Amino acid sequence: MEPPFPGMDPYLETPGMWPDVHNSLIYAIREQIQRQLSPRYKAVITPYISLEHLAIVPVRRAIVPDVALLDHGEPGEAASVSTIAPAPLTLTAAMEVPTRLARLEVRVIEDETLVTVIELLSPANKRSGADGDDAYEQKRQELFRSAAHLLELDLLRGGQRPRLLQPLPADPYFIFLSRANNRPYIEVWPLSFRKPIDLIPVPLHYPEPDAPLDLNACLRQIYTSARYDLQIDYRQPPPPPDLAEDDAAWLDAHLRERGLRP
Repeated sequence: MEPPFPGMDPYLETPGMWPDVHNSLIYAIREQIQRQLSPRYKAVITPYISLEHLAIVPVRRAIVPDVALLDHGEPGEAASVSTIAPAPLTLTAAMEVPTRLARLEVRVIEDETLVTVIELLSPANKRSGADGDDAYEQKRQELFRSAAHLLELDLLRGGQRPRLLQPLPADPYFIFLSRANNRPYIEVWPLSFRKPIDLIPVPLHYPEPDAPLDLNACLRQIYTSARYDLQIDYRQPPPPPDLAEDDAAWLDAHLRERGLRP
């Protein structure tokens, strides 16, 4: 099945799916841009471990009491069995699950000089706190002090955006590009699931031209190859439930038009 949205599919943000989406997209981006980087540069996948809040789906099973109290009574009497009733509610704990993710680094083949970092943000990067967006901002500042470019792909509506001195517009997704030779200025592309994503520049060493990245093609590639359509129920609202009213109305009409909602 072809992706139903012109741009980013908001249903790919589902916490249980996102680690697979994240890694699939990193590999698709590497495959696409490597053809343009050769023979001087290479795109290197750098894995890392992130603590993500993931939805753990419980396995349904018949309830069997773990403890039975046997009352043998007086000799000659029939034994009685008392069982402990199961809890009336079963809820879900917030668990941080170690998750393998990856980023892309563009390096000079000859001497391994770091040229550009491509960071696809994860929920952990955007979670408030010392081990979340604070830790990510510290890594960001280290890159700002280096001679490497930083390309950030924020395809998650939830959480904290990368920090800027000016407010961002109310768009669901963003791309941020910090060129080493143009700091502190950051180029920003607001994105929507209503429109295809335009080509994105991947900067190299000056004065070489940018390598174009077709992120839209990468998203369509992984959607089709991973068969995400089999995992998504488009009758339900996408997570997180914070769509603007006009976006929610457009999404509902669009999915009905595609036959994905009654």
